[in-house]
Amino acid sequence: MNVDVTTEAIIAAPVATVAAFASEPDNALRWYVNIKRVEWQTPRPIDIGSRFALVAHFLGKRLEYVHQVVEYVPNRRLVMRTADGPFPMETTYEWEEADSGTRMKLRNRSTPSGFSRIVAPFMSAAMRRANQKDLAALKTLLEAK
Repeated sequence: MNVDVTTEAIIAAPVATVAAFASEPDNALRWYVNIKRVEWQTPRPIDIGSRFALVAHFLGKRLEYVHQVVEYVPNRRLVMRTADGPFPMETTYEWEEADSGTRMKLRNRSTPSGFSRIVAPFMSAAMRRANQKDLAALKTLLEAK
């Protein structure tokens, strides 16, 4: 994959709290800066095989894509892949205990094609900035509880 961005944050909350909040797609509207809408395509709760559509604005463009959960280990790891959208993307969340709470890692991997391939280096930098903002928002939300 040409784009591979990993960011992480230490959140002063228990792993179970962080994982439960972050792995709930409906909460994406509260901590993902670019996500504007979430639509479930399968019954709740989240599990392997769950599908949901996300509408986002990224780099000045409206993006609509469907994520499918391909791996889910509660309180440890969640992996989603785009089942439909403008370019293939894999998003991984990992949670582990840290001295002062939870270490959450957020990883996005993609293999852009066409024009997106040309701007992949720029996409990586923009994605890293967006992910850092998202994790900062998540940290603020969860530490305020």
